[in-house]
Amino acid sequence: MHKNFPVWTPHVTVAAIVERQFGNETRFLMVREDTRRGVKINQPAGHWEAEESLIQAVQREVLEESGYAFSPTALLGVYVSDRWDKDITYLRFTFIGTVGEHAVRTQLDEGILSAEWLTYDEIMANEAIHRNKIVAQCLRDYQTGQRMDLALVKDLRTING
Repeated sequence: MHKNFPVWTPHVTVAAIVERQFGNETRFLMVREDTRRGVKINQPAGHWEAEESLIQAVQREVLEESGYAFSPTALLGVYVSDRWDKDITYLRFTFIGTVGEHAVRTQLDEGILSAEWLTYDEIMANEAIHRNKIVAQCLRDYQTGQRMDLALVKDLRTING
């Protein structure tokens, strides 16, 4: 069937799950951000920009939002979710990876209030202030051991052939 209107396109975003041990406690890197709907918590995340790969996008977003240099090790999953007002649909690629011991950048993106290391329980206890329902779903999937090989993420623009 031929349609005479623009093709619907979701907004593509990337995010990172970063886990670290602090003594006997496991904590996750999260950001606290000031949004139009108040202060929210989220994994470091943001929009995929033109001329960068998904891997480059998640590395950039983690650096901009948390100050840490991110090295992806796996793809957690691909998530589809509507914004709170249903005006935008997001297609989110969530990566798992590591960061260095210390932040390498002190200036964070506009709107980011802080980067914080929170426990799973602390994050889930604050579900009312999650940026999106994807935040909790990603953590639950991570806790179950869900992992996909990064080789599944192919950018044909960078492959010679």
